[in-house]
Amino acid sequence: MARGQRQHLYTTEVAREVGVHPNTVRLYEEWGLLQPVPRSASGYRLYSRAHLEQMRLARIALRGQWPGRNIRRSATNVVRQAATGDLGGALEQAYRHLALVQAESAQAEVAAELLQRWARGTAVDSTARSLSIGPAARLLGVTPDALRNWERNGLIRVPREPKNGYRCYGAAEIGRLRVIRMLARAGYSQMAILRMLLQLDHSPGADLRQALDTPRPDEDVYIAADRWLSALAHHLERAQEMITQLEAMIGQGT
Repeated sequence: MARGQRQHLYTTEVAREVGVHPNTVRLYEEWGLLQPVPRSASGYRLYSRAHLEQMRLARIALRGQWPGRNIRRSATNVVRQAATGDLGGALEQAYRHLALVQAESAQAEVAAELLQRWARGTAVDSTARSLSIGPAARLLGVTPDALRNWERNGLIRVPREPKNGYRCYGAAEIGRLRVIRMLARAGYSQMAILRMLLQLDHSPGADLRQALDTPRPDEDVYIAADRWLSALAHHLERAQEMITQLEAMIGQGT
């Protein structure tokens, strides 16, 4: 019987339509990202048009890298809810997912703006006296281990007290640490922050937003947080695609 006369699709056909390996289709079913798939008498999976459209939604939501666990969990929840047949609830969740990505993007943009202002010479701290590591950590709301880690990874150089070797955090160091902390909390990786700081230290007039978002060719470790602004912009587009796909599924009655 020709496919046009059939009421079902086979695994290979669904995979071909969506552009994945057949094993990916089976894996998504196993993970609960597709509604249960009936079998033929001989054991073949029999997918419907609804399964195909659900698979399209899953691919929109899950392809590529992720800018953070919260965004991945939120997108996955949209797909799982749609797989239960509750497309209206999934659409509501998709709009909440869009709001989450928008909030993450806004936070990243604010951090990048603070970075640009600081790089232009705008003071971001007015600490009048030097602080040791404990008081500096409390002022910034981080742990002393975090400050040591940032120093160990080259994000900052901290002068030492000549007599006892203790670290001395003055206004310049606290200001730099405020920028580092805000970028880290906004989701930028330490590699991205270090790349930006090195470029600033060597070229004060550099485009720091671009430095934050552009891994160097010699960086052999790449994660979404190394291109945080681009990754979030990509996920904003995907969130809109998920909404469009769900609206189409609702309109088709699938």
